[in-house]
Amino acid sequence: MSNEMIELITSHRSTRKYTDQPIADEILTALFDAAQWAPSSHLVQAYSIIVVKNQEMKQKLSELCAQAGGSQKYVATCPVFFVFCADYHRLKMTCDMHETAFEIDEVENLIVGAVDTALAAENLLLAARSFGLGGVMIGGIRNNPDDIVELLKLPRYTIPMMGLCLGYPAEDPGQKPRLPQRVVVHEEVYNEKFLAEGLEEYESITSDYYSKRTNGRVTTGWTHQMAQYLSHPRRAYLKDFIVRQGIGLK
Repeated sequence: MSNEMIELITSHRSTRKYTDQPIADEILTALFDAAQWAPSSHLVQAYSIIVVKNQEMKQKLSELCAQAGGSQKYVATCPVFFVFCADYHRLKMTCDMHETAFEIDEVENLIVGAVDTALAAENLLLAARSFGLGGVMIGGIRNNPDDIVELLKLPRYTIPMMGLCLGYPAEDPGQKPRLPQRVVVHEEVYNEKFLAEGLEEYESITSDYYSKRTNGRVTTGWTHQMAQYLSHPRRAYLKDFIVRQGIGLK
């Protein structure tokens, strides 16, 4: 069974090349409306969106989002780049307004901020795609967080969580296959019955996908890639950065 919304969601793909066509302000306003109507735990709304159109700023961000001195050029070439931040700065202001304690150091607060931010970002991307736009989420916004804070003048209690490149697509990239549903969806309780065979099946599907996509340069599938991905620490500096931004992580 399908409908227009299901078809929109399941046609997701990461778009990294864009035309020169600008995004109208009226569309951007509609996207922000969509983002703000995402669910929010206790209506905390613990996020902010930084909108970057200036070319020099986008170029700097493309370099900061990269690793080892490179650049993520699509950050610089997209018409609009968004930085989604978990934001407790204005919530600190509410506590100051009413002279209450600001108990921000619990891990729960970081989780709420991360979830609120991700839901808003996904709402915005889905709304954008309904206007014929395409985009790609950028986790590299966390590669140099202190520099991002300085560049975007982020206040204390804000954490850059993800970026989003957005524009009218100049490519039609393929879709990466997803895990078999039976290893993701569990009835009533967690069921490991199909995990092993499902992972083996997915390894075969994805190894074939990557082999075709790269003309044989990459022949390993998802399980091999995830084993490598998780075999070493990633962005270990983030905990100290988050603490410096004012969230103690008790």
